[in-house]
Amino acid sequence: MDTVFFVVPCYNEEEVLPETSARLRDKVASLQQRGMLSPESRIVFVDDGSKDTTWELIAQYHAEQPEYFDGIRLSRNEGHQNALYAGLMQVRGLCDAAVSLDADLQDDINAVDEMIAALDAGNDIVYGVRSARETDTVFKRSTAHGFYKLMSLMGVELVYDHADYRLMSRRALEGLAEFKESNLFLRGIVPMIGYPSTKVYYQRGERFAGESKYPLKKMLGFAAEGITSLSVKPIRMITALGISIFAVSIIILIYSLIRHLTGHTVTGWTSTVFSIWAIGGLQLLAIGVIGEYIGKIYLETKARPKYIIQEWLHGDPNSATDTRS
Repeated sequence: MDTVFFVVPCYNEEEVLPETSARLRDKVASLQQRGMLSPESRIVFVDDGSKDTTWELIAQYHAEQPEYFDGIRLSRNEGHQNALYAGLMQVRGLCDAAVSLDADLQDDINAVDEMIAALDAGNDIVYGVRSARETDTVFKRSTAHGFYKLMSLMGVELVYDHADYRLMSRRALEGLAEFKESNLFLRGIVPMIGYPSTKVYYQRGERFAGESKYPLKKMLGFAAEGITSLSVKPIRMITALGISIFAVSIIILIYSLIRHLTGHTVTGWTSTVFSIWAIGGLQLLAIGVIGEYIGKIYLETKARPKYIIQEWLHGDPNSATDTRS
């Protein structure tokens, strides 16, 4: 039997945790009764600096049912990707595999059965992939597809319609630990590990409480983070654009000389103003993109910790350790 830890990042999830904890506990218990999971399997909630009672609920679940629930409390809000990474790194030496999923349980937890079967068949990474998007609005569906197409265009390798619902073996978790960058984009990093992988398809449900933590603005920021963390293609595009503009300027220069030699020296006001604004805008855009990369280089050279664990509730409900990672 496999020992599997379910890692669930949480940020202000007091509305969903009672239902989420009950569903996950019942699922783990069912898998244990069927001999698919060992009794050492756990549900690990990672509190990402929540401002509500999320941590109090996690501590309560651990105190009442330590055979099912563990808790990790980060010292401050570090963001979803860092919180998930913290949980995976904390449990990688305690389990045969870890399943990452969101606290709202929109991802079908019944797909875990197929994930475990795929693990036993020799796969180190099993991606949970949405089979359809009928429950999404037209706007949400179009922006989601646009996100994946944009990431692909920028040279980022992603599993289409896959978020962070996946199973990773201990070997894959150790491989993930080898990636030391501070700017984490796990959807792009995990495929780079390269171990045998497969996909499990499922229907995504509606969020049963609370609000989505990924509105459009945050999704755009998430896409920018992924592109600049994993690809230098935007800089190469700026180079290509610069070469193209230089070529056009040579053509305009030749055209201007011909006009001058033929006595037609009156220039167009519209084309002049347009050129000034267009070149100025492109220059600012180029500086912004380059600045984004320089900022990431700056953060990487600082070598700051991606997270600091304030409390780790595991085993004895009365024990808690402070860990710096």
